[in-house]
Amino acid sequence: MTDTHDTNLPEKPVELEEEKKAAEVSVPTETETPAEQTESEQPVEAVQKLTKEEILARLKEIAADVESVAKSEIDGLKQAFYKLHNAEQEAAKRQFVENGGSAEDFVPQTDGVEEEFKRVMSVIREKRSVANAELEKQKEMNLQIKLSIIEELKELVESPEDANKSYAEFKKLQQQWNEVKLVPQAKVNELWKNYQLYVEKFYDLLKLNNEFREYDFKKNLEIKTHLCEAAERLADEADVVSAFHQLQKLHQEFRDTGPVAKDLRDAIWARFKAASTVVNRRHQQHFEALKETEQHNLDQKTVICEIIESIDYSELTNFAAWDNKTKEVIALQNKWKTIGFAPQKMNVKIFERFRKACDEFFQKKGEFFKALKEAMNANLEKKRALCEKAEALKDSTDWKATADELAKLQKEWKTIGPVAKKYSDSVWKRFISACDYFFEQKNKATSSQRSQELENLEKKRAIIEKLNAIDEQGDADEAVQQVRELMKEWNSIGHVPFKDKDKIYKQYHSRIDKLFECFNISASNRKLSNFRSSLGNIQEGSPQAVYREREKLMRTYESLKAELQTYENNLGFLTTSSKKGNSLLTELNRKVEKLKADIELVKEKIRVIDENLKPGNTVAAE
Repeated sequence: MTDTHDTNLPEKPVELEEEKKAAEVSVPTETETPAEQTESEQPVEAVQKLTKEEILARLKEIAADVESVAKSEIDGLKQAFYKLHNAEQEAAKRQFVENGGSAEDFVPQTDGVEEEFKRVMSVIREKRSVANAELEKQKEMNLQIKLSIIEELKELVESPEDANKSYAEFKKLQQQWNEVKLVPQAKVNELWKNYQLYVEKFYDLLKLNNEFREYDFKKNLEIKTHLCEAAERLADEADVVSAFHQLQKLHQEFRDTGPVAKDLRDAIWARFKAASTVVNRRHQQHFEALKETEQHNLDQKTVICEIIESIDYSELTNFAAWDNKTKEVIALQNKWKTIGFAPQKMNVKIFERFRKACDEFFQKKGEFFKALKEAMNANLEKKRALCEKAEALKDSTDWKATADELAKLQKEWKTIGPVAKKYSDSVWKRFISACDYFFEQKNKATSSQRSQELENLEKKRAIIEKLNAIDEQGDADEAVQQVRELMKEWNSIGHVPFKDKDKIYKQYHSRIDKLFECFNISASNRKLSNFRSSLGNIQEGSPQAVYREREKLMRTYESLKAELQTYENNLGFLTTSSKKGNSLLTELNRKVEKLKADIELVKEKIRVIDENLKPGNTVAAE
């Protein structure tokens, strides 16, 4: 544009079509500031990687220059800080509860970093408040300046003087108008319409001459071409949000620039609009993707909440079940930490729901272990009482009556629940030592069974010879049947002399294993057979070891049942709620089938022991 004076006036007024088009563009107004951006524009990915100390350091930098930092960044840092802080508090509380404390008695320790964080945030809030107040004051001042400019334009239109003089004054007012930026949002449209009205009237009134107008058009075309190029370059800007805000400034400059030649107006506007559309579309797609990601995060967090809330506490009746379920909950908590923010309006709510579900779980766990501790203390007293009874009987020489009485005590022992781990071994050792001492004395007094053991040894050697004689190339079914009958016969034979026990058992099992491999006898039958054989070995080494073995198997049985219940619960959830994770479903099914097979094998082993403990064949009666 130019201030050159010319008295030759055109016959028709200049039409400000471009200004009218620019005014219709749907872009944020000039009063939008970084502090007024939506929460979705905060740099979530970068903030999530910071530690509490790094967040605090960044906030201190912001406190030194608050005016140049977007509110979204401050809010994002604040949210990230408290996510880390709350996670630390939850971990401390969980540790407190697991160590035997009550959730209601937990008192968080003072966090020096949090105190410093609050102080810095207070400084930032005060500075932002002052800055906002100054900004509003400046907007009001700018409003008055622009109203004054409009009044001067109105005077130029209503009281035209010399054309050259009026035009110079008009350009001066235009420059002043462009230099004044922010005004109150509510006044923007009305102010612009009034300004545009008098600008158009001035052009209509002034009727610039062709030469002067062509020069103006040329300069305006150069400016708008430059603005188009700048807008087109924004399509390659890596920061989509930054590109969008740069575009708003270019739009403002485009609107403030005067018209170009009439035959070029549509083309230059179409070029600028096309470049703007590319940037606006990228901006929209960016936040649609961000919104979709946040919704996906919300869906994942909702599923985690539902899993914890659906826990059936009535099924958690022993330590193993609670331990397995605790591992699941902790795994879900760790998974939660890897998931990003949910939509802002739901982020706090979903976290509160998650925290409530976790608190309820650990509270009930604390209550269970408190009750369990009381029960184990009662069990300890009962077992100590049995120890005293066994110790009172251990020196008795009434072998039959005392053996029967100790057998009853052993059965009663099995009916008593567990005791605290720190007492379990010692109280059991005390009880079993008294029992073992009696049976050792009894065995010494009943050495007449020596001849029977030698006879048993010969029988077992004969069975081994029969096993060696089986033709590995013969009929498989017939051979398998023969092996089973010999195994049954072996298990029916009593003890052998202690010095020959290991050797004879090794020969027997070596041949059995080879036949198993040859005829593909199932692994479970093989394990059960090995167990039957080893049971006699256990009895011979220490008769009371059979009871210990049965108690061990019962604990294993309960543990496997609890683990099976956990997998079946998870399997049911995935079957009804999950549309994904087919591989996980297959793996769970495989584990469930294996657990069922293991449970059946343990049950068979317990049955074998119980058959061995029937009257006339009990350990105590030997």
